[in-house]
Amino acid sequence: MEFLQPPGWVRARGYSNGVAASGRTVCVSGMIGWDGQGVFHTDDFAGQVRQALQNVVDVLAEGGARPEHIVRMTWYVLDKHEYLRAHKEVGAAYRDVIGRHFPAMTAVQVAGLIEDKARVEIEVTAIVPA
Repeated sequence: MEFLQPPGWVRARGYSNGVAASGRTVCVSGMIGWDGQGVFHTDDFAGQVRQALQNVVDVLAEGGARPEHIVRMTWYVLDKHEYLRAHKEVGAAYRDVIGRHFPAMTAVQVAGLIEDKARVEIEVTAIVPA
């Protein structure tokens, strides 16, 4: 895996500008903050992020992938201000579940998610080295 940092660019914080990788692709659908039985245990934004990330890791494992194989993440949030207010707690949850691996990432505020209780949805692409 090669992290792409154009010369002269300010280094990204908490993500990478780009990633090049080759191997087996594992795609994870958007994961939300409920458990494997479809039950929400919190309405807290950071708590839902932690559960969504754990769901991502669980699905990756089924495909023979680990968090360090993630090359791209897309976060869909209902409220960017809620996301920004929870930045420290989100960062702690991210490091606890994913580690200190920072793939290419995009975060987008959306008008709504399909599940009414969901505050965030995270989708992932991983590349398992051949």
